[in-house]
Parts: sequence; structure tokens; C-alpha cells
Amino acid sequence: MPRVKRGTKRRNSRKKTLALAKGFFLTKSKLYRAAQEAVEKSLRYGYKGRRLKKRDFRSLWIVRIGAACKAAEISYSRFMDGLKKAGVDLNRKVLADIAATDTAAFNALVGQAKTALAKVAA
Repeated sequence: MPRVKRGTKRRNSRKKTLALAKGFFLTKSKLYRAAQEAVEKSLRYGYKGRRLKKRDFRSLWIVRIGAACKAAEISYSRFMDGLKKAGVDLNRKVLADIAATDTAAFNALVGQAKTALAKVAA
């Protein structure tokens, strides 16, 4: 079997890993084995963090909408149910932005939700 030295491929792979580890503490940015472990772990954290970010933002939007609903004297769940029954198709991100910046528009949406709930109840 022929001898394989893996010259440039190995060097390029290690340089790539050490470049990703730039800024890590002590040997994690200098020595290949420690850097490789740190980089793999950081990539796992990054993957997990991108999913957690979606969850965190959704809960933030719900809190903001809920606070605006409380000021308009309607519960969050009744408000969302009313919007769905009224046929208003706005996502929580947009609703949270409207609640924070334009209270008149949000109160108009609350009115639509309340009338839709009243129609279904009658």
C-alpha cells in the first residue's frame, strides 16, 4: 500500500479549525486538539442558539401583545381568537410592533376582534 503523507489537506483542515478558534482562551486557540474540541462545541451551541432565538422572540412578542391587550381590557387569548374569527391574518411579530408603536391601530384591531367575538356569541 502506498504511503500517504496528507500534506496540504491536513494543513488546510487544521488551519481552518484554528481560524474558527481565533479569540478562544489560551490553548483552545493555539493547539489543534483543544481547538477542535472547542470549535465543535461552539458550533453545537450556535446551532442550538439559532433555534432558541426563535422561541425567545415568539415569547417576547406574546408578552408585548398581552400587555397591550390588558390595557385594552381584553385577554390575549380572546384577542387572538377574535382576530382569527374576524379574518385578520397578522403574525405575532407585526402585532407586537403595532402594539408598541401605534396604539390607535392596535385599539382598532381590538375593536375588530371584539365585534367578531360578539357576532359568534350571538
